[in-house]
Amino acid sequence: MSRPPAVLAALLVAGTAAAQEAPVQAPFITTPPEVVARMLELARTGPEDFVIDLGSGDGRIVIRAAAAHGARGLGVDLDERLVAEATRNAERAGVAERVRFVAGDALRTDLGEATVVTAYLLPFLLEQLEPRLLAQLRPGSRVVTHAFALPGWLPEAVETVKLSQRHTGQGDTSKLFSYVVPAQARGTWRAPGGWQLVIWQDRQRIDVDASRGGQPVTLRLAQLRADRIRLEGAGFSFSGRVAPERIEGELSGAGELVFERAR
Repeated sequence: MSRPPAVLAALLVAGTAAAQEAPVQAPFITTPPEVVARMLELARTGPEDFVIDLGSGDGRIVIRAAAAHGARGLGVDLDERLVAEATRNAERAGVAERVRFVAGDALRTDLGEATVVTAYLLPFLLEQLEPRLLAQLRPGSRVVTHAFALPGWLPEAVETVKLSQRHTGQGDTSKLFSYVVPAQARGTWRAPGGWQLVIWQDRQRIDVDASRGGQPVTLRLAQLRADRIRLEGAGFSFSGRVAPERIEGELSGAGELVFERAR
């Protein structure tokens, strides 16, 4: 994640831009070390994680993920020279067996293996990336973006990192946004006892119509974080885990309650 948004944007659109002259590549700008460190901390990176860095530059985020956190990782960059440099840097850092770097388009990268994704992209590129994050990442995976927020997402944290030295293109601070990927809870769910949930979902936000025996049940709270859902109403609460076809959890005072997705 060492390539600034302007560079990524120029490279990603250069192939389709009509121009009289060949496009000039913007200068390569590294991500400050304190920003690299904090991004991985915000993602709660650990030995069980697989980190994908989109726009990996000289490889510093993926290399630090392996060296400092024991993670495995993949760096993706359009510039083959930077991919080669990152590979050499990984070898020098002694983590080459845990990471790899490939030349490719960040917006076409297969994200399915990732538990952590880091990205430094302009908003319109993040908007294009966003459907892939929802479609390919497992619930609970973490996403950390640098400088720009994911359009429409609710961040778990927003931090401004003070830089030890003023940095070209960034000034003396950098802003970070961290997110947790939600389960896909949208739809109608039914459980024994006449329970029904109709869930509308927009990324991490949910709106729930609940009923029991055909009678509306008023909710004062409906929350979704990763694959965990919590509902609260007058005199009851439900906490459960969302799977593709089931929501299994505990209903206060009644024990286990399992909702099945309606067809």
